[in-house]
Parts: sequence; C-alpha cells; structure tokens
Amino acid sequence: MSCTSGSNRVELTLYRGQHEYIFTQPSPLCWNSKMAKFFINYFSFFFFLYRVVSRQAKNPKALHRNASNILANQGKVLYHKYPSFAHRSNLSKDQTVVVFSVEEALLKSSSLFPYFMLVAFEACGLFRAFLLLALFPFLCLVSEDMGLKIMVFVCFFGVKTKSLRVGSAVLPKFFLEDVASETLEMLKKGGTRVGFSNIPQVMIESFLKDYLGIDFVVGREMKVLGGYFLGVMEEKKRSKDALETIIRSQQGPGSYRDVIGISSFKESLQYHLSSYCTEICLVRSADKRSWQHVPREEYMKPLIFHDGRLAFSPTPLATAVMFMWLPFGFFLSIIRAITGLMLPHKVSIPILAYTGFHLSLTSDSSLENLNITRKTKGRLYVCNHRTLLDPLYLSFSLQKDLTAVTYSLSRVSELLSPIKTVRLTRDRNRDGKMMGKLLKQGDLVVCPEGTTCREPYLLRFSPLFAEMSDDIVPVAMDSHVSMFHGTTAGGLKCLDPLFFIMNPRPSYRVQVLAGVSGASPCAGDSERSRFDVANHVQSEIGKALGFGCTRLTRRDKYLILAGNEGVVSKP
Repeated sequence: MSCTSGSNRVELTLYRGQHEYIFTQPSPLCWNSKMAKFFINYFSFFFFLYRVVSRQAKNPKALHRNASNILANQGKVLYHKYPSFAHRSNLSKDQTVVVFSVEEALLKSSSLFPYFMLVAFEACGLFRAFLLLALFPFLCLVSEDMGLKIMVFVCFFGVKTKSLRVGSAVLPKFFLEDVASETLEMLKKGGTRVGFSNIPQVMIESFLKDYLGIDFVVGREMKVLGGYFLGVMEEKKRSKDALETIIRSQQGPGSYRDVIGISSFKESLQYHLSSYCTEICLVRSADKRSWQHVPREEYMKPLIFHDGRLAFSPTPLATAVMFMWLPFGFFLSIIRAITGLMLPHKVSIPILAYTGFHLSLTSDSSLENLNITRKTKGRLYVCNHRTLLDPLYLSFSLQKDLTAVTYSLSRVSELLSPIKTVRLTRDRNRDGKMMGKLLKQGDLVVCPEGTTCREPYLLRFSPLFAEMSDDIVPVAMDSHVSMFHGTTAGGLKCLDPLFFIMNPRPSYRVQVLAGVSGASPCAGDSERSRFDVANHVQSEIGKALGFGCTRLTRRDKYLILAGNEGVVSKP
C-alpha cells in the first residue's frame, strides 16, 4: 500500500496479490491531512476484513471434517426433511425428548440483528444503538460467528448485570412475534423440550421458559467481572457439554426415550446432534420462508406486560429511518407541546391535527338525557390507562377543563400538565376525602388501574371511585404509535409524554360510554357492591375496546418488568 499526493490530487494505491487498486481523491485543498489519513485507514481496514473473509471461504476443511463425522453415524440416525416430519402424530410425550435450535428451528427470521439492536437501544442508549447500526455493513462481510461476537461486545460490554432486564421485559414480545407456528405445533407434541442457541442465554431464557414452557434452555454464558458484563461469551464447548449433560439426564438408567432433534444441517454439525439423537429433522431456508407467525390468541401464555421504548422491530433499514427521524421528531414534539400547553382547545386541536395527531371521539347519546342532579357534585369520568396523556386527551375530546387524579406522576409531568392534576396517596380514607372535595369543584377523571398497560388487556380496577359519585361515566381509551412507546416501567417516566408526541402519527380513540350509578356507602353490603361496580365498569370498557379483563395489578406489572413494586422516583 502506498500513498502519493500532488498539488491537485491524492492517490492511494493498494496491492493484493497481482492486483493493483488505485483510489484517487481531491487534493488537500478539499481534504485536510486528517481526512486523508482517515480515508487511508478506512480502506485498509476494509481490505483487511475482505482478506479475512476470503481466507475463511477458501478453507472448508472444518466443514468436510464435521460432515464426515455425521456420515459415519448415518446407520444409527434417521434424517428427515421438515415437511415430512411436521405432520407426525405418533410422538409419545412420556417417551420423547425434543431438542431444537432457537435460531434455526423456532424463529422465522434468519437475522439476529433486531434483537441485539433492542439490547443496545434499551439497555445502553442511543450511542450504542447508533454504533451497532454503523457496524452493520462490516457484520455482513465477516463470518456469522465473528459477527455474533461483535454484536455481543457492542451490546453488553460494561453493562451492569443486575440492571439488565431486557431479556425478561423487552425481548419476549419480539421473539413471540417471530415464532413459527409450525415449529410450535411440533414442540407441543413432544414431552421434555430442550432449546439450544448460539446467542447469550440472558437474552432467550425468560422468553423460552416463561412464555413457551420450555423445560431446559442452553445458551452461551457471558463472562462477568465485578458485576459487569465483559462483552465476551464463554466457549461454545461449554454449551455443547451442558446440552449433552441435560439429554443424558433425561435418558436415565433403565429407561429409554427417543431424542428428536430439530435444526439446520449446520447447527446439527456444530452441536453433534447425531451423537445422541435417534432422529433429526433438518430445516432449510426455503422451509422457513413458507412458515406462518403464531397469532396472538394462540400464544401458550398471554403477553400482558412488556417494556421498552421501541414500538417496531429494529431491522437495519427501520433503525436507520428512526435515526433520521429523531432530529425532526424532537423539533416537532416541541411544537406540539407548546401548542397543547399554550393555546385553547378550539385553536390547538386543528393545529395538532395538522402536525399528524389523530383523535377520534364517540359518545353515548344517553349521556345528554341523564336525569341526574349535578348541583353539588361534578361528573366522575372513569377511564382505562394507556398513557399519561389519557386525561389530557379526554379533556381535548370534550373541550372542557377537567381535574385528573392519578396514583403515580413524575414531578416534571405534573408541572407541565395543562390541566389540574392531583396525586393520590394510596390511603383509602385520605384519597376518598380528596376526591369528594374535588368533585364539589367540578368534573373529575380517574384511571383506577393505577398504571398503564400497552397490550389489549385491562388490569384490576381499584373500587375507590365507586363510592365517590352517583354520576359515573366509563370512558374507553386506546392509543396507537408506530415508533416509540409513551410508557415505561424501568426508564424515566418524565420522558413518557415526549416519546409519545415524537411519533410521526400518534393517535387516540376515545369512547364515552353510558353512565352508571355508584355504590352507596350506607348500604349494608357496600363492600360487595363497590367491587361489583368496579368490575362492571371494567367489563363495559373491555367490551367497547375488545380487550381482555384481568385481575392483575400495578404491583404485578412492576415485579415482572422492573423487579420492584412500582415505587416511582420523582425527578
């Protein structure tokens, strides 16, 4: 390699074998010396990667050696193509162990980049995510194993082990959306199910065990020092030994169980499945292209809670679009925030609609004919909780000022709210007195779930509101985003409204339902009746939205997603 420069041009010459590559660039009049050095180093690194890839392609000895090993065992192992094996019905759950590859047999997509991008973005932030995106062209040049090591290092290096909850709070949703229905049906037929993978175990264990009921999970362990990930995985031999140990333990002395492997040809070679499997189902890339995703209603366990900011699968193209949108989206969010905070409803609503907001309102006609005296008390609106902006959108829809009471609200959101907000203390007597006082001053809105839920489910409604008024109006609310979620359990809640209004076209659907009467606190069966009213309101909102009603609470959500009981800091 040589570099020459003249008065008009800079010429870079690279030699590889008998070939000569010449790159010509404008003179230092346009490029200073630092840029010229960067250009030289860039192409030097590029050709280094090219030589590494070419050497690996010219050395197929390892593949030939592994292929000879598997051919030696062909007399003992039955190999099937996927289509001929998928429809088998003669498997005994008591006598069958199913061993499958997560990447090659369970997931429909062949790319692992989106899952590592989720780890980089959610656990490390924008810089790591941008670095991983910038390295994507190089990941395409190097071998699959080297690319995996690079992604692991970028995503995990320096991350605290105790704070990493992406594997249990974020990734399960995206993994479930990528599970192949055909493979899942095959797994249901088997008895003991063992999943193995080349990616870190911390990324897949919760998804496989909690949502698919997999008995054993074998992934790559991460090296840790002082409570922090080093960004390096343990040797693959440990995973192979762990997988073999698990299978041997399921074939205890005096018992015989068929061991069926489901994998690609490459994975079956690497993990030596032929040494302990009686049958192996080989999956091809063409088979995976014809697979179907699992519908939400057929999940083995319903996905009710998940965390993370990204609302889309971060493929390289989608991630690049997100980074291009961020500066414009941040500027647009400031305009939207100023419009909503400073201008009256009749002026701000058309302007917000012009910037991409979509708001739809449907109201029950019987509300106008309610024969309820409202001389001493205001109307109590009870709505489900999708984002922190629920009371604000209800206020925009009705074009009237409301007072919102909430169980958790960051100090920043409370200060910036254009409507009056009051924080509840979770003390039933104190909160009841406060709500009664506020109802005497005007209309009130409350979200009795106590926390947000993104999925089409409703959490348990706290029954306190049922005793506060005889004029209760259920409100069904639903929101839609395409890029960022406006809620979080493990992040900064003060940024929730910002992320929501940064979406290109955020939308809200508000349905004001028929009013119901509250429970009388003087009745002898008040304890039973107030719960009945709360359950009835939850049921009516669920029917209007098509959501499922659950008995889960705020505490359940935060224990699953954040590992705490939902104590919110006040930034």
